[in-house]
Amino acid sequence: MSDAPRVGAGSGGGGVGSAGTGDDQRDRELIARWKAGDERAATELVERHSAALARFAVASGERNEVDELVQDTFVRAFGSLDGFRGESTFRTWLFTIERRLLLDRRRADKRRRDRDELQEDDAATEYDALDSVVADETQARLRDAVKRLSPTQREVFSLRVAEGLSYKEIAEAVGTTEGAARVHYHNAMRAVKEFLDE
Repeated sequence: MSDAPRVGAGSGGGGVGSAGTGDDQRDRELIARWKAGDERAATELVERHSAALARFAVASGERNEVDELVQDTFVRAFGSLDGFRGESTFRTWLFTIERRLLLDRRRADKRRRDRDELQEDDAATEYDALDSVVADETQARLRDAVKRLSPTQREVFSLRVAEGLSYKEIAEAVGTTEGAARVHYHNAMRAVKEFLDE
């Protein structure tokens, strides 16, 4: 077996929503093929999940080296694939690894605080000029609202809204209980709504 293939945050695959039963089964087939020496299986796993990992990183406040973080996540995952017991989906396991790497980065570099804010250029839209202005204003208000959430609420909110994970999958990814994940999500939603209603 060799190292994971090089990835970029813009890689395809990994659409919105958690991996369904068919997707999960496909991941398991690809993992088995990769363990048997099929390099293309690893490439397909990367293509299926890299975009979701990049979105989660940005939503968690990561502003620098998102591609490197996604790459590190896959390197760590492929290096410890024998430890993947299948108790969660492969994507949830990847989110868990990525979250740990993010926490490690933050502990190692507390002085860099420019990660918390999404920039206007980060959102690509396909509207006419007026729609673009309205969308930009709405996105700015939503970013401000999400920015005010605690780090855990931001992670839970992102995994639920952007990735469509279940509370059980979110609990696994962020290292909490399913009940706590629900509470964090509902508190985050309430805080976002209150801010937007101001």
